[in-house]
Amino acid sequence: MEERIIKTEYSETMQRSFIDYAMSVIIARALPDVRDGLKPVQRRTLYDMHELGIRYDRPYRKSARIVGDTMGKYHPHGDSSIYDALVVLTQDFKKGIPLIDGHGNFGNIEGDGAAAMRYTEARLQKITQEAILADLDKDVVDFVPNFDETEKEPSVLPCRFPNLLVNGSEGIAVGMVTSIPPHNLGEVIDATKAYMLNENITTRELMKYVKGPDFPTGGIVCNKDDLLSIYETGTGKIKLRGKVEAEKAKGGKLNLVITEIPYTMIGANIGKFLQDVAALYEQKKAPEILDISNQSSKEGIRIVIELKKDTDVENFKNLLYKKTRLEDTFGVNMIAIAGGRPETLGLKSIIAQNVAFQYEVATRKYTTLLNKELEKREIQEGLIRACNIIDLIIEILRGSKDRNMVKNCLTSGVTEGIKFRSKESALMAQQLNFTERQANAILDMRLYKLIGLEIEALMKENKETNANIYKYEDILDRRDSMAQVIIQELDALKKEYAHKRKTCIENAEEAVYEEKKLEEMDIMFLMDKFGYCKTIDMTTYERNKEAAHTDFKYVIKCRNTGRICLFTNTGQLHTIKAADIPFGKFRDKGLPVDNISNYNSSTEEIVNIASQSDLNLYRLLFVTKQGMCKIVSGGEFDVTKRTVAATKLGEDDELLDIEVVTEHQHIILQSKNGYFLRFDTDEISELKKTAVGVRGMRLGTDDFIENVYYCQPGTEETITYKDKKIPINKLKVNKRDTKGTKVRV
Repeated sequence: MEERIIKTEYSETMQRSFIDYAMSVIIARALPDVRDGLKPVQRRTLYDMHELGIRYDRPYRKSARIVGDTMGKYHPHGDSSIYDALVVLTQDFKKGIPLIDGHGNFGNIEGDGAAAMRYTEARLQKITQEAILADLDKDVVDFVPNFDETEKEPSVLPCRFPNLLVNGSEGIAVGMVTSIPPHNLGEVIDATKAYMLNENITTRELMKYVKGPDFPTGGIVCNKDDLLSIYETGTGKIKLRGKVEAEKAKGGKLNLVITEIPYTMIGANIGKFLQDVAALYEQKKAPEILDISNQSSKEGIRIVIELKKDTDVENFKNLLYKKTRLEDTFGVNMIAIAGGRPETLGLKSIIAQNVAFQYEVATRKYTTLLNKELEKREIQEGLIRACNIIDLIIEILRGSKDRNMVKNCLTSGVTEGIKFRSKESALMAQQLNFTERQANAILDMRLYKLIGLEIEALMKENKETNANIYKYEDILDRRDSMAQVIIQELDALKKEYAHKRKTCIENAEEAVYEEKKLEEMDIMFLMDKFGYCKTIDMTTYERNKEAAHTDFKYVIKCRNTGRICLFTNTGQLHTIKAADIPFGKFRDKGLPVDNISNYNSSTEEIVNIASQSDLNLYRLLFVTKQGMCKIVSGGEFDVTKRTVAATKLGEDDELLDIEVVTEHQHIILQSKNGYFLRFDTDEISELKKTAVGVRGMRLGTDDFIENVYYCQPGTEETITYKDKKIPINKLKVNKRDTKGTKVRV
């Protein structure tokens, strides 16, 4: 075969390929169809269960069988995506109406995952069988080839209600996200009926029926007035709160019991909520907490917070709303596939699209039923007519040589080759004009059908068939009749499957938490060599002063309303509110400094720690590993951000030392290769924190600053360098930016 080289612009190929990929993800993977509210993987899983006969009134089947069959026939994208979809469709805490009945461990509201598919079993729910998969045999939807064209699958399921609203949907596509909250089935059906009776109905009028989202977890929607805009535009934010009740406990104590949670707290966020409440106690923001326990079970959510006597319950509830996910936001972005493309839809648009689909399904269904009844009537009329001339037909049968001869006589009156007993019979036979379908029915008719009662039954059946034909023609010819049929089906669904609303809709006041003002006082900040820190009061410090300076690396006096500053080798300044640091006894362990600041001990090292209020009084001298120096006014670090850049570093440089500098102080820089340089700190320029600095010492190749020392002129101070005592005050005083003196050991 001759080789062909196709030249093309690379950027155009990439653009075309990406667009194809994006559209595949959007249309065939991530977004639901507005008509049945299902993503392709959900639709294929339900259809496969239908094909396997795993009905609601039959035994459960292993999930692994369902997943394997779905993957092999319809969805070749891995078993985990299919099983995950199946699991979600069983979870009553995620779906308004679960579509699959699961048997086994399918996870729980607290975030525990489902058991492996080889252990769990499933079958269709009754509503799924009756309202989503019914009438597939009546040509109500189009069937398309599967991925390898060996099977046929429905392009959409004939869902009888707006499932997109009832069960909601979440999905991340390329460049777009859908997030549709679940709603109450009864309310959605009422709104659908209202739209069918008046297609000019407004969104505001529809909201008389659909009050708002109805989350399976209950809770409270706090911004009722915003819902109209959300349902008109299809986008917005719903503010959710958990339901909290106060109960009296023994000894006059109070229990605050959370019985319903925001929908966004499903899963690991319940554990996060418990951690956040514990953190409020540890940070002294909620000292009224005595205990917290999660007593949730299959019966429902029950999180109990035990409080002290005389606790201001309302203020504490507002604290939980402000500081935890007990109040959260659900982002609404109602994007779905409509007309083959993604579209942001409002409440009325979704209902309108579903109603149009219902009319299409009903038209195709009753057209199919009508055609079947017309065929049945044709056969019935042929059999009735045949019974009236049964003697002639028997004579034709006895006088014919084969089936075709009889058939031709019955349909066209051809008597050639047939032996008749009389000329009158032959003349009568020539008048016959049965249809081909009637002729086949006559030939297939059994003799017992000639019994009188059977003939009466045939006449009765024909009468019923004519009634059905009249009914179906009326439904197809008159839109009002078809609407009435659809409404009757919706009423039947509502009667059997609707439940009371779980989520309350109201306009709640903004949660206002009045934080108790701290009584300002001096405290001591202690941090050990392992990074565990705490604060203690001054009385405790005075009693344990010697032990404090022995056991802890940093001992700093500060105000309980101030901040602690951590300078790191990466040039960052991390600040911590003193109020966020555990306050307690001298022997308390404290918390890792990583937990209460942005400092990361795995990637940074602390160079120095100071009280922010003290920094305003001093000037700080910065020294880097590559010998760069500068003096910065401490006032520049009076910041409120948790992390800021404390200095600018050159490439491959890091901060080595920060010290408070005084006038006429000498600095001694010691390099790795044994050079010492002593000079006056007055030679170092005072610069902004964003400056790199000036060169303090000229370094040789592969040399860097290892240690920094300070001394006052006229004082004696000795250091140890490689086991040798060196009096640094006797080192020669040089100028900045020189090489220094080599010390030999």
